[in-house]
Amino acid sequence: MFAIDGRSYSRREPLRPFSMHIADHIKRDGTTFSFEFFPPKTDKGAAGLFDNIADLEPLNPTFVSVTYGAGGSTREVTNELVLRLKRETKLDPTPHLTCVCHDEREIREVLERYAAASIGNILALRGDPPQGMDGYDPARDRFKQAASLVAYVRKFNDERAHPDPRGFGIGVAGFPEGHPATPNRLLEMDYLKAKVDAGADYIVTQLFFDNRDLYDFRERCELAGIRVPIIAGVMPVTSVKGMRRMAELALGARYPAPLLRMVRRTDGSDEAVTRVGVHWATEQCRDLLDRGVAGIHFYTLNRSTATREIYRTLGVQDSDDLRI
Repeated sequence: MFAIDGRSYSRREPLRPFSMHIADHIKRDGTTFSFEFFPPKTDKGAAGLFDNIADLEPLNPTFVSVTYGAGGSTREVTNELVLRLKRETKLDPTPHLTCVCHDEREIREVLERYAAASIGNILALRGDPPQGMDGYDPARDRFKQAASLVAYVRKFNDERAHPDPRGFGIGVAGFPEGHPATPNRLLEMDYLKAKVDAGADYIVTQLFFDNRDLYDFRERCELAGIRVPIIAGVMPVTSVKGMRRMAELALGARYPAPLLRMVRRTDGSDEAVTRVGVHWATEQCRDLLDRGVAGIHFYTLNRSTATREIYRTLGVQDSDDLRI
């Protein structure tokens, strides 16, 4: 038995039917479309997020992912948001799960909670070091790298601890522009291969602005023997301030010169930069679709306008239309 929101559930009493594995969606549909949200820190933020979710739900994404704060900053909020999405919407949530500041018991409790709630997929990540946490020692973490976390989730599946015999589908992160903590690109591919060999079913990439980086990444994965589907991460720029922040955080922000030139032609207002960003991201998506990408993952920043505008500019009503 598991307790969720004050009610007890047995392994045989799911909240909703079990989620299809994302790799199975790709096999069936050819392309997935997904949105990423982060847990809001205030009631006002939560209300605004669900207003935007209501706007995005008609686009019929394959799944939505929910990020996970480092060092406990948003972890419980993530769990609550995932369960609320599962309970109150038609969306299929895929929670992030990280290694940082977790022991094995805590990871298992999270997995059991999601399993009881019929969550079918997990995105297993190393996670960012916690900010402002004095005395943090990564050596104390039970899982040192994402590959070990993937292996543990796979072990959880093999033990039939999930009510669905398939267990969790497992995703991992990929970095078309290179992992900021691993300058050696050959070693970076070794680490990614280790995650796949440990049991990962698919890869979701960090955001990028030049599709050539994604195509090169796909080729390098193939050369490394990595055969799982690769879902491309796309995020339209919406402000000059946001562009600078992404560059500072090393989140995959190698801005191509033509994009910078387009931004400089504007008056610098958020409205003008957003128009440029939506145009650029729309062209990215068109090209990715034409080149047979396995999926497109939109980093929404908890807003709906830019993503909805990309769909509108592509001339479609929802994700199903994009597969034609």
